[in-house]
Amino acid sequence: MPSKPPTLLYTDTERSADMLYFGQVDVGDPFLAFEAKGRKVGVVSALEFGRVRRTSGFDLVLPLERFVAQARKAWPRRKPGPAEVIAMAARRFGLKRFTVPEDFPAGLYQSLRKLGLDLEIASGPLFPEREIKTRAEAAAVREGNRCSAVGIAAARRMLRASRIRGGRLYYRGEVLTSERLRGAIEIACLEAGSLAAHTIAAGGNQACDPHERGSGPLRSNDLIIVDVFPRVNATKYFGDMTRTFLRGRASDAQRRLVAAVRDAQLAALKTVRAGVDGRKVHGEVVRVFTELGYVTRATAKGSVGFFHGTGHGVGLAIHEPPRMNAVIEYPLKLGSIVTVEPGLYYPGLGGCRIEDVVQVTAGAPRMLSEAPYDWELR
Repeated sequence: MPSKPPTLLYTDTERSADMLYFGQVDVGDPFLAFEAKGRKVGVVSALEFGRVRRTSGFDLVLPLERFVAQARKAWPRRKPGPAEVIAMAARRFGLKRFTVPEDFPAGLYQSLRKLGLDLEIASGPLFPEREIKTRAEAAAVREGNRCSAVGIAAARRMLRASRIRGGRLYYRGEVLTSERLRGAIEIACLEAGSLAAHTIAAGGNQACDPHERGSGPLRSNDLIIVDVFPRVNATKYFGDMTRTFLRGRASDAQRRLVAAVRDAQLAALKTVRAGVDGRKVHGEVVRVFTELGYVTRATAKGSVGFFHGTGHGVGLAIHEPPRMNAVIEYPLKLGSIVTVEPGLYYPGLGGCRIEDVVQVTAGAPRMLSEAPYDWELR
């Protein structure tokens, strides 16, 4: 069987977790990285050269300007771009074939083919080994979840300290909105050493749309979903936790809903272990909800009940393999890290999601997140 051609990447580390994994350095602008004779090679501009050479995981760091100059000589009538630089670097190492990721730029792909390079698009993950987390990576995800917990604690404090007036929540004399709550969460995460973006702080019917970030005034006696997934500044690994709150007095139906979600999460956690198909974990959540009478169905205004997956991998990307849902056959691997986040969503009653992060072991999963589950704040 022919060996896989060496890897080629041209992107930045903000958009590509693969580039961050490969080079182990944060670079905000697109740059070239590839494998050559068993070594990792990075090609960067003078702006980044010293830092990347000093702090990255590349075996060899070369100056971009050298290849630009060579490209100008080789093609004097064209302005050298990424394709010409890559062609020059490939010639430097005697390489003609590469493996590129599925999201490799289409225009660059075509240009490189015209310059004589043979590019093979990876089928599936470029670095499948990313799914299995080392002890250091697990510690980095745990730190991400510590930051998540700090943000969630800030939300809990603000909600608990809020006052109820005319069915709305007020904090320090002003209406408490989703935007204001989200701001407090993200400031807390920033102070903890992470950057939280796209944080969810959604109440009432807004919380019944799982990816709705939330907007406008928050109301008393409404379920409020708080989903915090910050990226740690030092390591670039993510955390991901969700808790659901209610400021005021919950109805019996809301208490049953929250209890059902927590029961489903506990059932799923008991099922997570190496070798178990993610569909089985998801099936445990569905079983609990079905036995408790919570129906999932599609309506003209959207789905209600439980209509998303039970969990996903988390690491250098917020969503990465493995997946735990009803569709994809995916045996969990020893050392992988997954979220476990069942939820129920019924407009008029409210939405609830509870999410934690665990590492898969041969037995009970190792918890990598920790935050209280108290939710009814009177």
